[in-house]
Amino acid sequence: MAHVEAQDLGVRYPVLTASARSLKNQILSRTTGGRIAGNSARAVEVQALSQINFLFRPGDRIALIGHNGSGKSTLLRVLAQIYHPTEGRLLVQGRVAALFDASFGMDMDSTGYENIVLRGRYLGISRAAIEQQIEEIAAFSELGDFLKMPIRTYSAGMVARLAFAISTTVDADILLIDEGVGAGDSAFMAKAQKRMQELIERSPIVVLASHDRKTITDFCTRGLVLQSGRLLFDGNVRQAYEHYDEIVGAAVAGEDAASGTVQARRAAGTGR
Repeated sequence: MAHVEAQDLGVRYPVLTASARSLKNQILSRTTGGRIAGNSARAVEVQALSQINFLFRPGDRIALIGHNGSGKSTLLRVLAQIYHPTEGRLLVQGRVAALFDASFGMDMDSTGYENIVLRGRYLGISRAAIEQQIEEIAAFSELGDFLKMPIRTYSAGMVARLAFAISTTVDADILLIDEGVGAGDSAFMAKAQKRMQELIERSPIVVLASHDRKTITDFCTRGLVLQSGRLLFDGNVRQAYEHYDEIVGAAVAGEDAASGTVQARRAAGTGR
């Protein structure tokens, strides 16, 4: 039976070119959401994830919720086994399919038909299975004779449409979706939404990272709230958003208070 379990999972990135006490550290900390620390060799490390614990079972539809740099994309890539934990353990049982950059693995000089095979193989689909689905993918993409042409002749929307059509043919026990997966122009979106729903329904475990609340509440029932690489909440997706909104509200209030203090000091210093 498919499942994913994290036990005190952590990921550290070494930053070998930064000084242990530099302005660059502060910038890295803010932009990555991680914590910067100098080790005994004075090398700098970013703690991207720290002490993450969860268990995913069949039927789980999980949303990763958090601001940019909170650790969502890092966690997705650990689940996809692109990154490896530096602390704790990750146990994955089942076939994993990752839909991140939808156009990754496509060759701009190859035709649309050739890219169906290339992209399918990148996703781990067998050659025989891809060939059985070529006509269905072609029909769904609505690209017609353009599929006989190199995709460098396509518009960005046409490339996205073809990539989406290929990517959503996968069958997996554990489906990982990043918000970067696009479907092209707006006229194609309703059709793409239905196809994505079908993909999610046939996948035992789904993990989705997105800033779009409607997408998350439409597809997910469970939410994991991440902040600075730590898991702060794991539960019902609507309660997860309530928890996240409290965090955001507290952060905004703190910034406003700090701004007010600075302005008061400036006024006092100038006699106002």
